[in-house]
Amino acid sequence: MPKAIPGRIATQMRIDETLHKKAREIAIRENRTLNSQYEYFIKVGVEQYETVHGPISVSPDE
Repeated sequence: MPKAIPGRIATQMRIDETLHKKAREIAIRENRTLNSQYEYFIKVGVEQYETVHGPISVSPDE
C-alpha cells in the first residue's frame, strides 16, 4: 500500500463508467495521473462554485 501523503486524504468514489473513461483519456492527454485529474476537476469545480456563491470557509481540523 502506498504511503500516505501529508495534507491529503484517501477517498473511494463511485463514478459513471463513461465519465471515468473520459476522465482517464483527459488525464492521458494532460500527462496527469487519473487521481491528479480527478483532484483537478474537483478544484476547478469548487473554484467555480465559490465564484458564484462566495468563498467557503473551513477550519483546518474539519
